[in-house]
Amino acid sequence: MLSYIPYLRKPPTHTETGSAPVSASPSTVVVNDDGAHSAPQIARTTSVTDPYGPRRWKSTLVQLSGKERQLNEFSVEREDEDVENNLVMLHGYGAGLGFFYRNFEGLSRANGWKLYALDLLGMGRSSRPPFRIHAKDREGKITEAENWFIDALEEWRVKRKLEKFTLMGHSLGGYLAVAYALKYPGRLNKLVLASPVGIPEDPWAVNAAMPEPGDSTLANEFTQDQQATMSGVSDPALSASSVAPFPSDTNNSSNPPIRPSAKNPDKPPAPRKPLPKWLTFLWDANISPFTVVRWAGPFGPRVVSGWTSRRFSDLPQREAQALHDYSYSLFRQRGSGEYALTYILAPGAFARSPLIRRIQGVGRQMINPEVEPQVNADVTDSAVVNGPSQQSVADSQPRWENGIPVVLMYGDRDWMDVAGGYAAQEKINQERERLLEGKSEAERKKDNGGAKVVIIRNAGHHVYLDGAEQFVSAISCTR
Repeated sequence: MLSYIPYLRKPPTHTETGSAPVSASPSTVVVNDDGAHSAPQIARTTSVTDPYGPRRWKSTLVQLSGKERQLNEFSVEREDEDVENNLVMLHGYGAGLGFFYRNFEGLSRANGWKLYALDLLGMGRSSRPPFRIHAKDREGKITEAENWFIDALEEWRVKRKLEKFTLMGHSLGGYLAVAYALKYPGRLNKLVLASPVGIPEDPWAVNAAMPEPGDSTLANEFTQDQQATMSGVSDPALSASSVAPFPSDTNNSSNPPIRPSAKNPDKPPAPRKPLPKWLTFLWDANISPFTVVRWAGPFGPRVVSGWTSRRFSDLPQREAQALHDYSYSLFRQRGSGEYALTYILAPGAFARSPLIRRIQGVGRQMINPEVEPQVNADVTDSAVVNGPSQQSVADSQPRWENGIPVVLMYGDRDWMDVAGGYAAQEKINQERERLLEGKSEAERKKDNGGAKVVIIRNAGHHVYLDGAEQFVSAISCTR
């Protein structure tokens, strides 16, 4: 997918996945590929071949502490410039950083900015450690599943010695970005949520029974054994039809999902009718769409093509084919991060712990003194307990955040309900006004909080693909 970035002829990835189509843009880029799986691969564009250059494009597999814990990273840095700000991008469920291929070039034009795109732990081309839940209570299970992803992100930040950064997350990545902001205060300058999953509250989802850890582990082990026998995306975000075997996500409103009202989060609608028992059973047993692909063996590409042909029908044929190949290469890998989803989302893509209950706390947490990261992989397979000692802090005493800007982005044909975004905007802005009531004008000016909703025209759930130029412009305007 990276070969479709202007000025790059060959994807500078840490592992080769097959031949890639050549970009239509002429280039003299030199790619250094020694074939080592973990070695960083670098491509450089010059000011002669790249009007926004020179830029350095790099792919690295970042080693984290613990067993089988590595994050795949793609970065773009402007050479001969000091890095003043960092933008970190998180993909959605079952996808990978390659889905942002239409955004990397535009987002890396800004002076003083460095861009990082990450594959979430257990997804994309990051490592795929076995996922386990040890908690017994409902809230503990949800928290443990969230921490599995966001603790890896925090440890990656420590490795990269980033004091603060702007975080953009799409769909599931947006949900996890909010969870990260709440658990690790003081790390973010801004938060961009692109069609985030999990904001509205659904009464059935918040009360639905949680799967038992033993049942989840059994399904996990079975699918991993099956994958070992067989071998070697757009983000569906798990709509109610996702086990058939992929959600439709057809970028139109002809078959919209069930949408609870988000105008008044304190008065949620009556519980919707529970989903079919067979769907709930498969979901709680961690039988994901990707499990179906792995079980399909040599028929897996045909199973995936039914979804990719619908989702990418508006793209040029070669790009659509490349996205299909990329999606299949991700779907067929050993199951890992996908098994955490049943603890975060109930069937139908509604959060078990809705963000509308807690999103007003983003940028309003207490920052505690730094402590060294700790890992006990044998217990949790997670990494960071709290932040790094190397991050500079003004003092060693706890202090409160002064708010951060939050941008919620939706397509005008998005199946994710924009009403949830407006409800989140209202709660965030109300919290800001509550905290600033009676404060002086100088104190109000110091506050950085607030939220706004941005609509991308002619775009569905995958706003970064459908409205790539608007997406880049919207993010650039918020930086």
